[in-house]
Amino acid sequence: MRHKSSNVKFGRSKSHREALVSMLVGGLVKRKSIRTTVVKAKVAAPVAEKLVTLARKGDLAARRRAAAFLGDEAIAKELFDKIVPMMEGRHGGYTRIVKLAARPGDGAPMAMLSWVDGAASAKEAAPAAGSAETATK
Repeated sequence: MRHKSSNVKFGRSKSHREALVSMLVGGLVKRKSIRTTVVKAKVAAPVAEKLVTLARKGDLAARRRAAAFLGDEAIAKELFDKIVPMMEGRHGGYTRIVKLAARPGDGAPMAMLSWVDGAASAKEAAPAAGSAETATK
């Protein structure tokens, strides 16, 4: 039975799964969004969120842990220098999964995994708040 089992095996060994998730999150940090299958996006999103939470600490130990997980110090530096400032003021919910059309070759459901842009979310919230204020007046 599958009671509360959260591990998706992908038909791979443990080390291969860990490398896959690491590469997905590294690609997300490097390119700001990645196109992958829905299941892989659902596995990579919480890992990316935890890395941002770790990176928000900003200390040397956090940098080393992020670099060890991502396998590349340049990607870890980009996480700390570009992604964390972009997420300033957010308390979680750093990623977004948008479902796309199925892959033509095998029909696998595809998704776009991307960062929730702090500036874009502020722009979305401002008109909604403004319309609510005018409705109450």
